[in-house]
Amino acid sequence: MLSKKKQLLFEKQAEVVKAIAHPLRIAILDFLNNGEQCVCGIAQHLGSGRSNISRHLSVMAGAGVLDHRKEGLKVIYTLKTPCILELLSCVTNVLKSKSKENERLLKAL
Repeated sequence: MLSKKKQLLFEKQAEVVKAIAHPLRIAILDFLNNGEQCVCGIAQHLGSGRSNISRHLSVMAGAGVLDHRKEGLKVIYTLKTPCILELLSCVTNVLKSKSKENERLLKAL
């Protein structure tokens, strides 16, 4: 049986993973890897509306993935913990491995 501490840790980890589990959010994280950006810059880069981007940013900031500050009328976002990109890199490795396995399966058919 899991200890209460472990259970709480796993729940909090799941919250963070849920907060980034959307293609647009992953694209935002990738874009923020190049440095801090305002909502308008993120929206323009991704070709999405500012209100949509703001909602996604809010979810990730609430989960502790992003940090933000006001600069006049602009809100500037940055990666709070850039190591989140290592998780995404690991996911990419999982996909590559799965692809290789599928390739071997197809050759065997």
